Amino acid sequence: MTAIDARTGPPRPSAHPGATDLTTPTEQVLLAAPAENFPVASRLLPAATRDHLNALYVFGRLVDDIGDEAPGDRLALLDELAADLELIWSGGEPKLPVHRRLARTVRACDLPAEPFRRLVQANRQDQVVTRYDTYEDLVRYCTLSADPIGRMVLGVFGLATPARIALSDRICTALQLAEHFQDVAEDLEAGRIYVPLEDLDAFGVTEADLAAPVASPAVRHLMAFEVARARTLLDQGAPLVNLVGGRLRLAMAGFVGGGRAALDAIRRADYDMLGGAPKAPKPRMAAFAAAAWARSLVPGQAAAARAAGTAATAPSTTAPSTTASSTAAAASSTTAVPGGTVPATTAPGGGAAVASAVPAPAPAGSDVDVPEGAR
Repeated sequence: MTAIDARTGPPRPSAHPGATDLTTPTEQVLLAAPAENFPVASRLLPAATRDHLNALYVFGRLVDDIGDEAPGDRLALLDELAADLELIWSGGEPKLPVHRRLARTVRACDLPAEPFRRLVQANRQDQVVTRYDTYEDLVRYCTLSADPIGRMVLGVFGLATPARIALSDRICTALQLAEHFQDVAEDLEAGRIYVPLEDLDAFGVTEADLAAPVASPAVRHLMAFEVARARTLLDQGAPLVNLVGGRLRLAMAGFVGGGRAALDAIRRADYDMLGGAPKAPKPRMAAFAAAAWARSLVPGQAAAARAAGTAATAPSTTAPSTTASSTAAAASSTTAVPGGTVPATTAPGGGAAVASAVPAPAPAGSDVDVPEGAR
C-alpha cells in the first residue's frame, strides 16, 4: 500500500478486472482514478502537465494493485516489473504499456530513478512485513511508500529543490499515516497493522482490541495520539504551499487540506475507525483546502515558508520529547470530557520536539479547529 492509494473522500471503486496484470493498458488503470486524491488534484493543472502526472499515477496505481491484490507470486511480479522499469534509465525500451508511457514523462522531465524504485520496494516490503515495532520504523516505510510521490510531482514541475523536497516528504508521510489510521480495520483484515506496536503497548491496546466492532477507550486514546502526531507532521510540511505557484499551489493546498480533512474525519468519528474508515465529505475537504490556500496569501507567509524549508533541510537534532508511553500514562489518569486534552509533546520524524496537545476523544459530530465553511 502506498500513498498513491491515499483516500480522503469516499472509497474508490474496485480496480478494473485485469489491473493487476503487468500488461494492463494505461487506460484501464486510469479507471481507478475518479475517487482518489492524486488525480483529483491533477485536474487543476494544464493538460500537458496533467498527462505527465497521469503517467506517474498509472505507474503507482499498477505497482500498488500488484502489491495488494495480484494473485500468485507478487514478489516475482514486482521483480519482473522492476526489471522492465530499469530499462527507462539504462537506454532500453520498456515492454510494459505503463512503462512505455512513463518513459516519455521521465525523459521529458529528467526524473531520477530512485523514487520509482522506492515505490516498488515498498510493495515488496508489504509482502514480508506486516507489523512495525516503532514509529521510526513506520516512518522509514513511508519514505518508500509515500515520499516518492511528492518528489516525482516536484520533478515534473522542475521544482525539486532540497527545501521543497523536505517539506513534501512531511506532507506525503502525513497523508500515508492518515490513510493507515483510517483503514485500521481493513488493514487488520488483510493481516497488516500500520500502527506502531510500541504505541499499542503504551496504551494497553491489543490486536484483539483492533479487531473489535467498536473502539474501546484505550483504542480511542491511542488513535487520538496518532492523529495528533500526523497532524503535526502535516502542519510542518504545509509551508510547501507557499513555495510553489500558480495552479500547483492550488493542487498542493488540496493535498494539505485533504490530509487535514481525513484526520479531522477520524476525530469526528470519536476516534473509532473499527466499524469502517471515517471519510470526509467533499464540502469539508474543499473547506480545508480553501483554508490552506487562503493562508498562503497572508502577508509574511512566503518568508516564513522559506525559513521552514531551510529548517527542514538542516540536520535533525534530538530534543526531549514525550513518548507514547508518557502520553498513555497521562491518558490513564485523565477523564475524557468534551474539549478535554491529554498533554503530549512529539518529535515526528526524529526532529525537534513540537509542543502539542493530543485531544481526548471528542463527541462525534463536534466541530473543533475546523474552517468555518466546513461546518
